Parts: sequence; C-alpha cells; structure tokens
Amino acid sequence: MRLPFHYLWAVCWLILPVGTLVGQASQKVSSQHSQAKNILILYSDDQSYRTIQALGNKEIRTPNMDWLVRHGLTFQQAHVMGGHQGAVCIPSRAMLLTGRYVNRLLNDGGIIPDSLISLPEILRQKGYTTFHTGKWHSDKESYARMFSKADHIFFGGMHFPKEGGQEHPRVNHFDSTGKYPIEKSFLSDTYSSQLYAQTAIDFLASKSAKEKPFFCYVAFTSPHDPRTPTAKFAKAYDPANITLPPNFLPEHPFNNGDLNVRDENLLPHPRTTSAIKEDIAAYYGMISELDEQIGRIISTLKKEGLLEKTLIVFAGDNGLAMGQHGLLGKQNLYEHSIRVPLVFAGSGIPKNVKNNSFVYLSDITPTIYEYLGIPAPKTVEAKSLGSIIRNPTKSVRENIYNVYGHWSRSIKTKDGYKLILYNVDGVQTTQLFNLKSDPWEKHNLAQKKSRMKQIQQMRNLLKKEMLEKHDNLHIDLPDWGRTANQKSSGS
Repeated sequence: MRLPFHYLWAVCWLILPVGTLVGQASQKVSSQHSQAKNILILYSDDQSYRTIQALGNKEIRTPNMDWLVRHGLTFQQAHVMGGHQGAVCIPSRAMLLTGRYVNRLLNDGGIIPDSLISLPEILRQKGYTTFHTGKWHSDKESYARMFSKADHIFFGGMHFPKEGGQEHPRVNHFDSTGKYPIEKSFLSDTYSSQLYAQTAIDFLASKSAKEKPFFCYVAFTSPHDPRTPTAKFAKAYDPANITLPPNFLPEHPFNNGDLNVRDENLLPHPRTTSAIKEDIAAYYGMISELDEQIGRIISTLKKEGLLEKTLIVFAGDNGLAMGQHGLLGKQNLYEHSIRVPLVFAGSGIPKNVKNNSFVYLSDITPTIYEYLGIPAPKTVEAKSLGSIIRNPTKSVRENIYNVYGHWSRSIKTKDGYKLILYNVDGVQTTQLFNLKSDPWEKHNLAQKKSRMKQIQQMRNLLKKEMLEKHDNLHIDLPDWGRTANQKSSGS
C-alpha cells in the first residue's frame, strides 16, 4: 500500500535523528516540517528548458526562477508528451490538469469531458477553493466544473496583435453560469503577465485564501509571441551580445511535416543570424519580465504567511526552437521543443536538488495527489514523482516517448540515444542522436551502417511505447496506418 507523504515523513522523524541526510549529502530536512496543503501552479507559455540562469543559461536573468531552483527539486528531463496539431499548448494544459497522456485526450485536449476527472475537480470536492487566472485553451464546460473562483480569464491560444496583443489582452471576469458570452469580454489596460500575476496576488491576499486550502492555477501567456516585452525589458538584452545556438541553421534540412505552420512564418526564410538574435533577445526580455511577476507572487506568499503552507509547481507548457535546426516553433520533436522547465518547491520537497529522470508534465497531477494523500482517480495514466521527492536519486521510467502530428514519433533511452522517425508525403526519414556527446542534436547517426541494429532495437522499443500509450499509428506500415484525414496533414 502506498502511504501519503505526510505519513512517510512522520515515520522518518520517529526513526531518524535531526540532520539525517535525504537524497544528497547537502540536503537536510527541517525538523519543523509540516505538510503543505495549498497548491500553486505557475505555468509559462512556450518556455524552453534552456532559459533559466540557475540551470546553465548565463545570458538570461531570472532571479526568481533561480530562487525556485535553489529552494526546490528541479526535473531537468521534463517533457511535454506532444500533440497532434500545431497548438501543442492545448494537450499540454489538459495533460497537466488530468494526468492523462496525449493519445487519449478528446479533440487533443480541446474538450475535457466530465468522464475525465481533473485535479481541481477532485480538490473542489474536497473543500478546496479552486482559483484560476490567465489562459484557458479547452472547453468552457470543463472550466466551470474545475474552478470555484477566477478572474481575468483568457479563452484562446495567444494574444493576437489585432486583439490587443500582450499589452491589452482580451479577458473575462468570472461567470458563475459558465457561459462567458463574447460581448462580456473586454480589453485590459494591463500587460498580460502583470495582469495575471496581480489577479493571483489579490486572491492570495484575500480571506478566501486563508479560510480554506486552495488550488491556484496561474496560466501565463508569456513568453509566447507576440514577443513584445514591456518597456522595462524591451532593451534588456542586446542582440549583439546574444550567443547564436550551436545548432542554428538557415533552413531545416528536410520536410518535417509542418514547415509552413504559423509559428514557422514569424520570420522570413531563410533564417538570418541577425533576425534570430533579435528574436532571442525579445524572447529573453519576455522571460525576464515574467520572472519579475513570479517574484511578486512569491513575495505575496511570504507576506501573507502562506509560503510554508504552499506547494509551488513551476513549469512551461512546451518548448520553442528559436532558430535551432532552422525552425522557430514547437511543432517538432527536438529537445528544444519537447523539454520544459519543471520545479517543485515547498514543505517536504528537497531544496536545491536536480534530478535527471525522464518525466512528463502529466506526472504533476498524480504527484500532487500523492503529496496530499488523496487517491488519484482511475483516469490518471501518468506516474507520481513521489518516489523521487523522497529520494532524488530515483527515476520513474526508463524511456521517454514523444509525438507530434500524425507523421513524427520519437523515443529517447536512458543511455542517451534518441530516435526520431518521420513519414511525410510517403517519404520516411530517420534521425539518430547521441545526446550525451551531441546535446544540440547536430549529428545524425542514422546513415551509419554500424547503427542499423541499434536503430531496429529502438524502433522496436518505440513500437512498444506507442502500443502502451494508445498510439493508433503503426510505423512498420508504409503509411503508418493513417486514416485519410491523417494523411492530409503533415505535408
């Protein structure tokens, strides 16, 4: 029988002396440990894993994300499982809240039926105040089931410039009927991330956050384009000082199935070094501005006496290419697009510890259930990271499987190899990378005859993962068993 965290920690303190080491020699657990009950999720939009100074990017300034890394457990191999269309943020957010894997989401997560029970629904039933502000990219019916309070809700994928942009996001006040008619939406006078942070701050400072435990979900729309940081951060990074990614290319070397999606047309083809540097500078400015808003929220937790009572989960919904491999967007299976930041911080969580286990964003939901000692509903497919929180040297899976569209699949193994397969307009392409020696995925090993046996072994492993994850494609068939509708995509 799996015991909830607070029982396990209680047993630990009965049998271990104060100062007993947990996970690493440098990690000590406070003898004043008390189980947090509040949950705060901070979710960024299009933030790749290489965008936090404390995790190795020395060109970006992220003091508050750095604070979370120093005060929490960072999963350095966190992934979005993927999506079947360009708006990967839709399934990402649905997976986050349900613990479901991508292939069994309805409408790629655009609809969350009542049969798929979400984390906020369960917590609401348990007496929690469930609060949301920011982006919502699924149906309004599921939103009404999940949240008892909310404000400044954005229904959609991004703040298009013609709809006010990041500067004037179109948002909604909370509607207890769950209808949210378009005529009641309005353009805010506050920059998006400032608006959502302030809304969260107002909630955290309210009586509602003190009377009952809360689940607070802050879904930012930054650093998603339009990349227009506020005046304070617009010139924070000089493009001349931006280091070009080692895997920069003017164009992707072959048709990967989605070269003409909206994200890929934000800059002209072929990509130029100057354009990419300018775009990265603006991207970093967006992230630093977002970081400042996260700092305001953390300061509010401290001020209101909630910090020690709150489990903070910070994550990105998906990554972004930003010139790597000749791409701009997230519609691919390279590391820059499938890997995201993920940090847990709070009572009972190891501090300043990094783990390299393969994890998915979907794992957040079962982890929170276990942390709170609440049984997860049977609809949860992902894995709890509780064993890693108790012992950061542990891992929860041997391989990581990713999907994009109906024409690309990948598998990554713990020995550092990654296989990506494509089937676009009948043209099948194979890529094999050794991520230990080639972390930027620059050198395709698939053409070497000496790798044929390895590729076949990894194909077999991929087929096994596809079957277990309810993938309806079959990579041994010429068309991968795609339907007519699926064949019309990815070309």
